Amino acid sequence: MVISKNADVAQCAPESRVHSTVAVSRRQLARAALPRLAGAVVILPALLVLSAGTFEYWEAWTYLAILLIPMMLTAGSLLARDPELLERRLRTGERDPAQIRIVALAGVVFLAILLIPGFDRRFGWSSVPPAAVVAADLVVLLAYGLFILVLRENRSVSRIIEVESGQRVVTTGPYAVVRHPMYAAVTLIGAATPVALGSWWALIPVVFLVAVLTARIRNEERVLAQELSGYREYMRTTSYRLIPGVW
Repeated sequence: MVISKNADVAQCAPESRVHSTVAVSRRQLARAALPRLAGAVVILPALLVLSAGTFEYWEAWTYLAILLIPMMLTAGSLLARDPELLERRLRTGERDPAQIRIVALAGVVFLAILLIPGFDRRFGWSSVPPAAVVAADLVVLLAYGLFILVLRENRSVSRIIEVESGQRVVTTGPYAVVRHPMYAAVTLIGAATPVALGSWWALIPVVFLVAVLTARIRNEERVLAQELSGYREYMRTTSYRLIPGVW
């Protein structure tokens, strides 16, 4: 899964926790982004084809097109129009030990979500109707649309939990509905991926994905409630973290 886990608010904190944004040229950003995009274009198909043992896997090729084409278009748009946001999206390296463990676990879960469908295809463990596959693909596409909407609403959204000088709590757009719309998009993509790839069995690790994201959200909100002015009030006015009416 390409889409990474994100700090979902524009944050502001004491000077000791403030991260200063360093200007990066578009050429430097392109050099950093292109290998990651190329890696996704190579590694994701390889995982699906090798686990399935065949190139005749239409569910995988459809899924990859739906996921990778918007990803490349979004990266190109950010490079041209908002290089600072792209630079934030390219950051890696959590500093908090708990978040490091959570990110590692999430990586294992996403790997399982991608590999199990291929083995399911190879050994015929389950059969998903084409209509269900197409419906799941549509959910993936809509979830990626939510991801893009979050980027448009919150230019400070980063791949890692960090703080920057002069940022604010974002309470508009999808943030008026749930406190962590980026995680909501990740959850939707993760939950729809097994069906989009033609596997019922791969829904099992989705349970662990929800557990991992729940742990990340709880850990992140403890920090924000302590250090981000206005976040406690935001928690009172926007009750739900991930799913409206549920949690």
